[in-house]
Amino acid sequence: MRLSIVIPTWNEADHIEGALAALQSLRRNGVEIIVVDADSADGTAGLAGPLADRVIITARGRAHQMNAGAAAAHGALLIFLHADTRLPADADRAVHTVMQSGQRVWGRFDVRIAGRLRLFRVVAASINLRSRLTGIATGDQAMFVRREAFFAVGGFPDLPLMEDIVLSARLKRLGPPACLRERVVTSGRRWEQHGLWRTILMMWWLRLQFFFGRSAVALAQHYEGKEHTCAPPGAK
Repeated sequence: MRLSIVIPTWNEADHIEGALAALQSLRRNGVEIIVVDADSADGTAGLAGPLADRVIITARGRAHQMNAGAAAAHGALLIFLHADTRLPADADRAVHTVMQSGQRVWGRFDVRIAGRLRLFRVVAASINLRSRLTGIATGDQAMFVRREAFFAVGGFPDLPLMEDIVLSARLKRLGPPACLRERVVTSGRRWEQHGLWRTILMMWWLRLQFFFGRSAVALAQHYEGKEHTCAPPGAK
């Protein structure tokens, strides 16, 4: 089963080469790397070109970008990876091992947050535990899924926020996720920039509001003007 990694980007010129360089060993093993860029103004697509199998230019919107990447992918297994998240060196082996059993159609990795704050360990542990208890994964955990299952549930919903939460809920109907103990490492720079507790409270507030029926569009509009002070990690 060939593995394809889909990476949505927008103005990631400072980080994209490092992100893709970390994937070259997987690429040499036959893993397909697809970058889906939202027409960045900083040359992200050009920098990504030599280090990816394919670079696609689309309209901005992470869900839309990841769906476009999935449609172009040749792999039977898809991994959706944020540009500021690093996979473990043996990610392909770990995914193939758990998926070849045929008992799982999707899953995610445990996460570790890289940064100066000691509390990042506690935050990461709580994210991993919550994911195990609820069966819900977030984008920072590098979700992976069988291609046919992804399209069977309609892919990512075209939402400005919570697209990973909704996709998880859809995939749960097909079965529980494979929760890999291998860890991806995601950058804590946004947590450090916006404040740890402020970021945690904002993330929980957004999820609670969404759970109680407020639309993702309304939630995105709520903090759009505050994204430089309290946007959640990875928000675009």
